[in-house]
Amino acid sequence: MTTEATATAGILKRLSDEGVSIWLDDLSRKRIESGNLAELIADKNVVGVTTNPSIFQAAIGSGEGYEEQLADLAVRGVTVDEAVRMMTTADVRAAADILRPVYEASGGRDGRVSIEVDPRLAHHTAATIAEAKQLAWLVDRPNVMIKIPATEAGLPAITEVIGLGISVNVTLIFSLERYREVMDAYLAGLEQAAAKGLDLSAIHSVASFFVSRVDSEIDKRLTGIGTDEALALKGKAALANARLAYEAYEEVFGADRWTALAGARANKQRPLWASTGVKDPAYKSTLYVDELVAPGTVNTMPEATLNATAEHGEITGDTVTGGYAQARADLAAVEALGISYDDVVTLLEDEGVAKFQVAWQDLLKAVEKSLGSKGADAA
Repeated sequence: MTTEATATAGILKRLSDEGVSIWLDDLSRKRIESGNLAELIADKNVVGVTTNPSIFQAAIGSGEGYEEQLADLAVRGVTVDEAVRMMTTADVRAAADILRPVYEASGGRDGRVSIEVDPRLAHHTAATIAEAKQLAWLVDRPNVMIKIPATEAGLPAITEVIGLGISVNVTLIFSLERYREVMDAYLAGLEQAAAKGLDLSAIHSVASFFVSRVDSEIDKRLTGIGTDEALALKGKAALANARLAYEAYEEVFGADRWTALAGARANKQRPLWASTGVKDPAYKSTLYVDELVAPGTVNTMPEATLNATAEHGEITGDTVTGGYAQARADLAAVEALGISYDDVVTLLEDEGVAKFQVAWQDLLKAVEKSLGSKGADAA
């Protein structure tokens, strides 16, 4: 490792030493085959990978690295949905193999790769469950996590899938109330798994609490109000929301219901900070890393945020657990200005699902076009 690499790895190591698992929020065939993912694991403390429909749309939509598989799929005459499923699960399987040593060294805690159910199923419980089972079977790696959105329909699906012994990454969580429902769904799933005699120690879960999008929406409304009082609150709501989520996590996983499951060797559902790349260039690029350091968490970062953290992150210890009172005060101040928290988080959940559905449709269109052209070439 070069001197520069050692210096940057030092900041990331401090983050890891504080109990934060660093996961990369990106995946592509090129990243896998070039050795880049392996390098990030070796040099930048990356111990997991998350994907979503937007990430796959960007990767597969470019076509780079997928030409041979697309040609084979075209010759076979598969449907566009099957083609997308084959390409995405192939990438996740390959990434899971690269991360397998991390998975084994961490006892299954890290070394995880997440793949999301088809976002068009976000409001359909039974279809989400069926898709989760299918994805787990297709990837066929113990270190895969199936991503299920935290919609109303997603909650019972989380319970059912956890109850089957499949590890789950719950995504698109914005509100504190929904987060508590997600933790409840996870505990109910563990209880179902225990009733079936499954090994609870083999079941893992993270709850992906989205950060930057909260500031984007609330800051927009604060700017619209325009007073000094309103402008002084910009950039505070997302951190406050996340910190109070961690407080809820401590409460739920400190209660008697959890104690019984812990005695059966169950794993806590770790909070995962998602959407941690800043959207406002006025903010420090590592804001949602530096200010969300707490033990037992995951921070999944786009590569730009990972690099920024390595270069100039300021890791000063726990920046979450001492801030609950201030967090409540910040959210209350936002509400006092007439900005409804419930309205914001409901909007963000709806938008989040819609954005992933659009990305998935764009991916399907790109793959359909590629299959058509390669099928014509083969003919």
